[in-house]
Amino acid sequence: MADPDGKAPGISQALETLSEQSFGRTRTQSIIDDICVMCGEDAKDFRDDVSRREYTISGMCQICQDVVFGG
Repeated sequence: MADPDGKAPGISQALETLSEQSFGRTRTQSIIDDICVMCGEDAKDFRDDVSRREYTISGMCQICQDVVFGG
């Protein structure tokens, strides 16, 4: 289980609302459950520490990070 990166309350609420409306699941619960907020697949294997850290920020698995950021 990963720990979501802490955010200011207003930012956190905006991200929760946006992710739930866009993907049907919240960013925070996805990170706690080790699933990708975007695709819903397992999010346990990452290429490096930077990608692992990004997961705690965005909730995106390695594959979705590669799609969004290029990889």
